[in-house]
Amino acid sequence: MIFKQLFEPNSSSYTYLLGCRDSGQAVLIDPVLETVERDQRVIQELGLKLAYCIETHIHADHLTGARKLKYLLGSKIAGPALDGIACRDVGLREGELFRVGSIEIHPLFTPGHTDTHHAYWLDNGTHTLLFTGDALLIDSCGRTDFQSGNAATLYESIQKKFFTLPDETLVYPAHDYSQRQISTIGQEKIRNPRIGGKTAQEFVSIMHNLNLPYPKKMEFAVPGNMSCGECPPNVPEEFKGPCEVSKQG
Repeated sequence: MIFKQLFEPNSSSYTYLLGCRDSGQAVLIDPVLETVERDQRVIQELGLKLAYCIETHIHADHLTGARKLKYLLGSKIAGPALDGIACRDVGLREGELFRVGSIEIHPLFTPGHTDTHHAYWLDNGTHTLLFTGDALLIDSCGRTDFQSGNAATLYESIQKKFFTLPDETLVYPAHDYSQRQISTIGQEKIRNPRIGGKTAQEFVSIMHNLNLPYPKKMEFAVPGNMSCGECPPNVPEEFKGPCEVSKQG
């Protein structure tokens, strides 16, 4: 399997490229609108064809690049079936294996950051790779104070869906704000200050007292991502550049 971890600095977002050597097909997990051209270039340089963009959840801090990539490369859009988003081509559900070439992706229903959030895991023959979206971050976790977040629900998702996996499972989050790239389940059990070794009550108290500002793009990112990355009318002028779609670019 071909694997690339790609970073978008403005939202500190990771996008993950998974490529099947046998079929030449690829998927992108959580593409970002601002880095569509980069992703297109990387895919072409690797001699791959983008088959799917896969979303972990409806993002509030950036617009997805899924719609633009579909226009440019003919890829399809997949994400949690529970979102009920009409512009997606495939709905993913826990217990239903999703195959792209020889890549076998297992969805995990992990609500709490949002009520339909999904993570994805796969076995590459050597390691188990877990793409945690915003549910579990390195030494942190996703917020629960807007959209459909719920701290108690996130605690259950992390404890029962993530922390029951083998300790050597590799953790690839959707964000990191300190230039870290990877963790493991074993490390997060021990070192994560929000949830490692914490009771449910302790975790809920921590999450309720974060007092973080809302993402600056939330007002247009959430409705835009409900349309698979279509820029809504209220996108400020300073953020409109990536909204332009051209197959020449």
